[in-house]
Amino acid sequence: VQLVESGGGFVQAGGSLRLSCAASGSIFISAAMAWYRQAPGKQRELVARITSGGSANYVGTVQGRFTISRDNAKKMLYLQMNSLKPEDTAVYSCGLSFGGSNYWGRGTQVTVSS
Repeated sequence: VQLVESGGGFVQAGGSLRLSCAASGSIFISAAMAWYRQAPGKQRELVARITSGGSANYVGTVQGRFTISRDNAKKMLYLQMNSLKPEDTAVYSCGLSFGGSNYWGRGTQVTVSS
């Protein structure tokens, strides 16, 4: 399994970004997917998760601002981020969970200026 993120960048507070994660391997369709982030000096945290069936949940700090989605035909995972805040600055990575194993991509940097 390989996961490659894209779409990060520099944005002003209140702006939007859309992150993408391209997955390889046949297990994508059956796997739960998630977005994580890690800010400097902080532990990695789960931002949003989506099951193979499309049910999503979010950490409270992004609820109502971020939307996770997936396209199983394209093996793609997305994170639409709106109303970005400086505290959203972090390296965002996608993760795949299946059969007791977990995989992560290398991440993409998101920087939000005030």
